[in-house]
Amino acid sequence: MSTFAAPSGVTGTASALRRLYFVRCAFALTWALVMFATASGISPATAVLLVLYPLFDVGAAVVDARASRAAGSPTLLRLNMAISSVAAVGVAVACASGIPAVLRVWGAWAVVSGLVQLIVAVPRRSLGGQWPMILSGGISVLAGASFVASAGADDPALTGAVGYAVPGGVFFLLSALRLGRAAKGN
Repeated sequence: MSTFAAPSGVTGTASALRRLYFVRCAFALTWALVMFATASGISPATAVLLVLYPLFDVGAAVVDARASRAAGSPTLLRLNMAISSVAAVGVAVACASGIPAVLRVWGAWAVVSGLVQLIVAVPRRSLGGQWPMILSGGISVLAGASFVASAGADDPALTGAVGYAVPGGVFFLLSALRLGRAAKGN
């Protein structure tokens, strides 16, 4: 029988977040690559990808909340789980209405989850590796507003979602690399 012990202290939290951020980077970049190939319209595959991204965010927030118990209250992470769950359902429904509806829901989710990411990252600065998360949260807010605005364009496109995921993946990679020192206890 094996057991999983939650990480303790700053070193354990930083180590767990580092692993999570590497996984989030790989997911975001892989998702962007696959989404790029299908983003010309809303096909069943595209709809699945669009719903999968916020669902993955829910799972990542669950892992983050468990890893971060020692570092503070996971209330905002639980809020992010709820926001991303609602976004996944909203995107699924919006896929039946077309690209503008998807962009509006995706954009609203990006704004709200970006704010939560920003607010979660600021107090975590002492862990290290949080400046990329702070920047990512701020950029997510701006990108989300851009998605909502682009929904009213003459020819709205889903390719912006790819452009949203790639920098997010890069920011997760940068944070994971920066957390290396804290994870080693230095």
